Amino acid sequence: MSQRADLVVIGGGPGGYEAAIRAAQLGLSVICIDRRIHKGKPALGGTCLNVGCIPSKALLDSSHKYHDLKAGYENHGISTGEVKIDIAAMLARKDKVVDQLTGGIAGLLKGNGITWLQGSGQLLAGKRVEFTPHEGEKEIIEASHVILASGSKPIEISAAPLADGIVVDSTGALEFTEVPKRLGVIGGGVIGLELGSVWSRLGAEVVVLEAVDEFLTIADKAISKEAKKLLTKQGLDIRLGARVTGSEVKGSQVNVTYTDANGEHSEVFDKLIVAVGRRPVTGGLLNADSGINLDERGFVHVNDQCRASVPGVYAIGDLVRGPMLAHKAMEEGVMVAEIIAGHHAQINYDLIISVIYTHPEVAWVGLSEERAKSEGYDVKAGQFPFAVNGRALAADDSDGFVKFVACAKTDRLLGMHVIGPGAGDMIHQGLIAMEFGSSVEDLQLMCFAHPTLSEVVHEAALSVDGRAIHAIQRKRK
Repeated sequence: MSQRADLVVIGGGPGGYEAAIRAAQLGLSVICIDRRIHKGKPALGGTCLNVGCIPSKALLDSSHKYHDLKAGYENHGISTGEVKIDIAAMLARKDKVVDQLTGGIAGLLKGNGITWLQGSGQLLAGKRVEFTPHEGEKEIIEASHVILASGSKPIEISAAPLADGIVVDSTGALEFTEVPKRLGVIGGGVIGLELGSVWSRLGAEVVVLEAVDEFLTIADKAISKEAKKLLTKQGLDIRLGARVTGSEVKGSQVNVTYTDANGEHSEVFDKLIVAVGRRPVTGGLLNADSGINLDERGFVHVNDQCRASVPGVYAIGDLVRGPMLAHKAMEEGVMVAEIIAGHHAQINYDLIISVIYTHPEVAWVGLSEERAKSEGYDVKAGQFPFAVNGRALAADDSDGFVKFVACAKTDRLLGMHVIGPGAGDMIHQGLIAMEFGSSVEDLQLMCFAHPTLSEVVHEAALSVDGRAIHAIQRKRK
């Protein structure tokens, strides 16, 4: 038995399903193969919708609401009674959100005439795909084009092997049935900070063990410094230069040993989350005769248009270079679908937004001040705090600031960095400005609505040239 299609997509994650839908819109016949099963059900949407972006944000939102209610609103004149948390109900809400979204994707595939096959796909020579269903016989699919979109999975480390629901990866951290008294997190990156924040807000004592000596090295230094200060104030015990050397599960707890500049230490936790990064999922994806080779880190080598070494074969998302972000994968999928259909398409990889969904949120796009200087720019920068913004103060949510980085010679905007309320949404103002080649003066001349959080964006742009109105500006030399 065999089928034929203009396009076969292996992987139904964010990049895969968006590529399939866009290709179908452009008139191509499309087959989408997805192997994922989560809690006994097909898991369209991949890691993002099932065990990553969406469920973690659902728990972040629930934990934030609980934390705020627990802290009380007396300064608003609002009195509340005893606040309790039902972890089972919280997890059930998370699962309901996931089911709604994954079911929606299944509907989109069907509505666009896409054939959805549940099982695994392996690329063979000649752009043939061997499909192995969860139940039934294998078959060969003949394809004119193939997109590899199998995603990624958490990295495991020998010093802390997963064990008995006590030592878990990011997926397991979404399923704790009770709040651990003491929680260890290996890795102070995006995933570790978000998951640590969830359980810290719910009452856990959280210790974050980060192997490198600096905090959030991927962010602008001013932002990372502020983030560490605020997260520490919230109760996260962030230990830098702490390299985990071993772990041992004893009963219902785990003993963790680590070294830092002061020697060797040990800590006992009720739960331990291993959040040290992710790696591409390539097991069974490529037959030996496929013609596709992996680099030393397991990524598929592609060019800027995601073309692999075999003509007609593409790879996107977490399988290829660049940040492992769902929105990057989505845009790559759409770009490839349009290229296959004969259209011109390209992604600006210099302007991929990054967001950390702690509270306050952290977001950036473009160059940090340090990166801009290292690339030879004559840099000017300015920042403005939410602490003097009327809307932020009225909402009792005024931590953080907005920062702009620009070229002193041309006034061109090079980067925007935000830590504060709504940073993940606000950062798109900088994205749009930079995509259109905006200067700092362009932002300075715009009229921002009052009272809004976005006024901080305007004032930060003004501060680049020492012109902010609602702060005393130092004289520039």
